[in-house]
Amino acid sequence: MAHQSINTPVGIVSVFEHGHKIIALEWGRAPDGSTSDLTTLAIEQLRAYFDGNLEIFDLPLNPAGSDFQKAVCTEMAKIPYGQQWSYGDLGKRLGKPAQAIGGACGRNPIPIIIPCHRVVAANGSMTGFSGGQGIETKVWLLRHEGAIIA
Repeated sequence: MAHQSINTPVGIVSVFEHGHKIIALEWGRAPDGSTSDLTTLAIEQLRAYFDGNLEIFDLPLNPAGSDFQKAVCTEMAKIPYGQQWSYGDLGKRLGKPAQAIGGACGRNPIPIIIPCHRVVAANGSMTGFSGGQGIETKVWLLRHEGAIIA
């Protein structure tokens, strides 16, 4: 499995590729190993995102999970840069309760690229985030995108 790591403002992240698709983004440095053209492209896109020069990732993705989890990932990927949708918004789109959406968001294997950080509670409050420093990372990403001020 090819992988590469990058230092970002929210910590070191590593991207993993299998079968010519990105399958995971994890916090922490991956051990040295093989890279690929796709992991190099993913690192370039992550660098551009953090530099403020990329709003839409253009990478082939294959997130692991149930059909429902994959459907949630597909819908999350539609949330525009700099915007927030609620768990309920996603639930209405998929015909599922907000709680189920929250569980699937928490199991997103490709955070940042599949922007689960853009999903918030109905009242706009910040709820869980499984990557980096949790809520602090989510808030940083939303501020970076101009989705929240202050």
